[in-house]
Amino acid sequence: MNIFNIAIMHMKRDFRDVRTLVFMLAFPIVLMLVLGTALSNAFNSDSHSIKDIQVLYKDEASSTFSQAFEAFAKEVDKSGIHFKKASEGIDGKEAVKQNKYAAYVELNKDGAKTYGSDKSSIEGSIVEGMLTTFVDKYNVAAEVAKVDPSKVSAVISNGNHNDYIKETSLQAANKPGSMDYYAVVMTTMIALYAAMGASFLIRGERIRKTGDRLIAAPISKAEIFIGKVLGSLVANALCILLVMLFSKFVFQANWGDHLGIIFLILLTEVFLAISFGLGIGYITKTPESSRAIIMVVVQLASIFGGAYFVVEENFVTNLSPLTWANTAVMKIIYANDVGAALPVISLNLGISALFLLIAIIALRRREGL
Repeated sequence: MNIFNIAIMHMKRDFRDVRTLVFMLAFPIVLMLVLGTALSNAFNSDSHSIKDIQVLYKDEASSTFSQAFEAFAKEVDKSGIHFKKASEGIDGKEAVKQNKYAAYVELNKDGAKTYGSDKSSIEGSIVEGMLTTFVDKYNVAAEVAKVDPSKVSAVISNGNHNDYIKETSLQAANKPGSMDYYAVVMTTMIALYAAMGASFLIRGERIRKTGDRLIAAPISKAEIFIGKVLGSLVANALCILLVMLFSKFVFQANWGDHLGIIFLILLTEVFLAISFGLGIGYITKTPESSRAIIMVVVQLASIFGGAYFVVEENFVTNLSPLTWANTAVMKIIYANDVGAALPVISLNLGISALFLLIAIIALRRREGL
């Protein structure tokens, strides 16, 4: 009972602190609005149209194949892929190296051979894919002609000629927009800020000169410690939940269909932040030093975790707790990969246990709080 009384007392104290409450609620919401609106174009520029691809070709093939290729080239020209026959003396491979053409094609009796460039790898792949389709179709028609020439026209007309290029959306809808992205990363970031208040969970009692009264009361250190942690966990979890719901219903951010699992990830992140704040609070000698260390760690974790801008995953970014949480949440929302929650929850709880152990050992060695 004492544990719950202490937890409730701590929650009341937290919610009376208007400055901290506004920071935990308004700060992430304002950043969501500003960054989500300002950087919307950066998240909507993933659709690229490949137009006016210039391809150089050299024709040393048979007349039949050449005629078929010319018909093919005329057809794909409508799609923005332009084939130009190389004149005498032009080195096609060198022209591609100089980025004058996206690809160089040599036609011979065996078919077509394509040479591309790393600078135009996408365009080169498109050209190669189209040529493969064309050559395969031509070979089938040639084999049919040997058996029954009357059916060649049926083979050639099987499928549209303008289907050499097909535009396909690869889960374009299943990826976050700017507001969706910043709703997630701002929520995970503010969860980490719970460490700031946690560093004063016990130290605050000493600063307010109320620690001795708590020790003198008929209550154990363990009950005080657990009550403080529980109160902080619930208070911060409520703030996180409010931010989530606000972004979902006001900003229309996509949180997927597994809100419970996502909230559990955020809850373990809050627990990690509180444990980290407590541990640092006991390791350092002054409030200023603990605040400085926590602020630096939280800011670095936010930057490398993609809180302010999208970052590519590498060894450094994977050290950030925000990267773990953001990656798992995104997988759950956009890939329905609920299993992605287990590793990050386990990691958060494991590191939390380490910092809690540091805090508990330090608390037991002290005479007071």
